[in-house]
Amino acid sequence: MDKALQDSLFTYLLRLADSQLVLSHRLSEWCGHAPELELDIAMANIGLDILGQARTLLTLAGELEGKGRDEDKLAFFRGEREYYNLLLCEQPNGDFAQTLVRQWLMDHYQQLLLTELTQSSYAPLAAFAVKSLKEVNYHLRFSSNWIQRLGLGTEESARRTQAAVDELWRFTGELFVTDEVEASLVDAGLLPALDGLAEAWQGRIEAECRDAGLSLPEQAAYRQGGRQGLHTEHLGYLLAEMQTVQRSYPNMSW
Repeated sequence: MDKALQDSLFTYLLRLADSQLVLSHRLSEWCGHAPELELDIAMANIGLDILGQARTLLTLAGELEGKGRDEDKLAFFRGEREYYNLLLCEQPNGDFAQTLVRQWLMDHYQQLLLTELTQSSYAPLAAFAVKSLKEVNYHLRFSSNWIQRLGLGTEESARRTQAAVDELWRFTGELFVTDEVEASLVDAGLLPALDGLAEAWQGRIEAECRDAGLSLPEQAAYRQGGRQGLHTEHLGYLLAEMQTVQRSYPNMSW
């Protein structure tokens, strides 16, 4: 693998890892605050699954880079502009409905993406996708069931869920934006072509929204830039909290 292709693969792995790491941190913020104990435990477990996925991807990225950066160094010693997560993942939890809508949008995306990545010719990435897909299938069942319950529940739960869809929809266009990084990996045969993901994802979301009595915004000014290190104001606060111990006491271990 030449240096340019290796750099592209490193960036792609970081993009996947950072989205999962940031999303897992958001879910961890619900510990002790969920509406009921069962939900508290469920969201913590989903957050741990996603954190485990982030750790695997960060380790793969560090090994590929070959500069001695392990998962901890990549997680705790990069600044905001060096993070390449999706903007959707860094959005605040809001209320329970907003957290569930964010998770539901990401779960559908992850299930479709990982299914395709099982066909990657880069064996470590394909193995990661096969293992993680089992977890994502469970996450999607959880979030889809709750979208239905909230959308068809009380007037208040439907109102809040619809408000969450309206608020977060503008960040979904970025899920399917491609650039020269992904194009080079597809051309090299390391990634399968991902052209059909957007249509499949849109179809799923529209169908489940109809079933839940929800609607999608007719128009939205999509925001993007996370994969290039351009973030909303929320990521800086999240990283400050997540990195504070390692930044204060570098190389400390429990």
